[in-house]
Amino acid sequence: MNHILLSTILLFVSGSFFCQSNWTGNTSPTYPELVEHLQQLDKAHKELSMYNMGPSDYGLPIYLFVINGGKDSIRTFAKALAGTTILINNAIHPGEPDGINACLIWLDQWIAQGKPLESKNGDKLPVIAFIPAYNVGGMMNRSSTSRANQNGPEEYGFRGSTRNFDLNRDFIKMDSENAFTFAKIFHSLDPDVFIDNHVSNGADYQYTLTYIASMKERMSPEMKELTYEKCIPFLTKNVEQQGWDLFPYVELKGETPAQGIHAFNDLPRYAMGYASLFHSISFTVETHMLKPFPQRVQATLAFMEGIISFTTLNALEIEDKRSAAKLWARNLEHYAFNYQLTEKADSISFKGYEHSFPVHPITGLKELSYDRSKAYERMIPWFRTYVPTDSMKVPLYYVVGGQEQDVIDRLIANHVIFETLTKASIDTLHVFSVKSYKSPSQPYEGHFKLGQIEVGESKRAMDLKPGDILIPSQQDAALFLHASLQPRAEDSYLTWNFFDSYLQQKEYFSNYVFKDQIAEILAGNRTLKEEYELRKATDEKFRNSEWDQLYFIYSRSPYFEQTFMRLPIYQKF
Repeated sequence: MNHILLSTILLFVSGSFFCQSNWTGNTSPTYPELVEHLQQLDKAHKELSMYNMGPSDYGLPIYLFVINGGKDSIRTFAKALAGTTILINNAIHPGEPDGINACLIWLDQWIAQGKPLESKNGDKLPVIAFIPAYNVGGMMNRSSTSRANQNGPEEYGFRGSTRNFDLNRDFIKMDSENAFTFAKIFHSLDPDVFIDNHVSNGADYQYTLTYIASMKERMSPEMKELTYEKCIPFLTKNVEQQGWDLFPYVELKGETPAQGIHAFNDLPRYAMGYASLFHSISFTVETHMLKPFPQRVQATLAFMEGIISFTTLNALEIEDKRSAAKLWARNLEHYAFNYQLTEKADSISFKGYEHSFPVHPITGLKELSYDRSKAYERMIPWFRTYVPTDSMKVPLYYVVGGQEQDVIDRLIANHVIFETLTKASIDTLHVFSVKSYKSPSQPYEGHFKLGQIEVGESKRAMDLKPGDILIPSQQDAALFLHASLQPRAEDSYLTWNFFDSYLQQKEYFSNYVFKDQIAEILAGNRTLKEEYELRKATDEKFRNSEWDQLYFIYSRSPYFEQTFMRLPIYQKF
């Protein structure tokens, strides 16, 4: 599509041509100022609506602002579900408020244009919704010092929430009230496109505007093609016409860009990784921390305008390919997980600055330094291929014990379809038993997140009780289901400590009593006796420890508790 044709059909044009905005300087509104301003716009324009969507951990509500809705909540969300919808999330890290100002500028410009609802060639404006500020508690914790490496604005919020969570690590585990409210917003809209606005940390380089796209290896073929072959090239050209370079997020492979950059692993703990589970075209916008705040805001606005233009022009194709992606997920035979970056390197032209390692005058140590007077453009390695190290056959059903209400609440919040059993029954199921795991020495986002998990599976008759739930795998929420319930998946509920109580043994024995029973146990189990004698003969520590010997026999005897390390998640094939 050439530049002249493109400029005649695009709905939105950037810059201050349409109006003089209040949001183009080096300040960003406080949360009360932001809410009050948007409430005034809601009252003044019937095309704009603002909804209280639910609580935050701070106690104040999380709002949703909608452009081109249905004039009331019922019609607005019905229109969003039936048509093409964009959802933009701002201030998950309130110290990174670029998206707040960009959305406010876009609104000013759109109103000044006469609030157009279609392009010149008749393409309809999508429903556009944005969360003004997701991390309400962080917005209220305001200062000018918590972002030591960032160039403006004058004041801003704090990264942590009221409970000191990084909310961009909370989307699958849902420790916060915010996450439950976000799930309500997300599933009320079922957005076709999702954008999460951020500011980057890291190396210095020439770009103001970078982006993270969903990991292509996790995506359905249809969404991969639409995102990587159509959307990203369109956005790159569109923002270039607005005066900006668009470059992949500079995630360093080593210490400097010269060693290469690599694609980001957007796990479902992150906002865009979560959105990808439901087949939204998902991007994280990352403007560069060292560029001036007004410049970063304009770059964020350019990306926003580009994605609105792309969605406007390609609405039917986006809807069709999302439908195909949902069908693909429902019919998966194998689910791949635990993706690792390979050493396969492409190359990409990169606009950077020369670096050196001068000795710092105070520390006396060599420091990394970038020289902005020495800009360059050259090819660097680009590592963007991931491979799964694990996969599992998709069951027909999962079964979750009804006692696991925390898990069930999260499944409900994410519109997972299931049946609740009303009477006791016995069924032959595949059972997960944890063999080993590693727990870190320090917490991460409120958890001692488990890793290096080894899980065994066995087939056995299980007693099911009223309240247990039966979850079919063939449903639109299939990827969320696998990501949360498959024990060894990167962000499963097992890894996030939902099932730690099952990893603790509850019954033991007294040495002086149990040692009188071991002769009978060994006599009745020849294999166990042989293993015991071999271990005693070859392991000096074992040979000299009464406890080790007795526990070895006990743990392999009928007296050992059968539920130890067995998860309350089962599979039916």
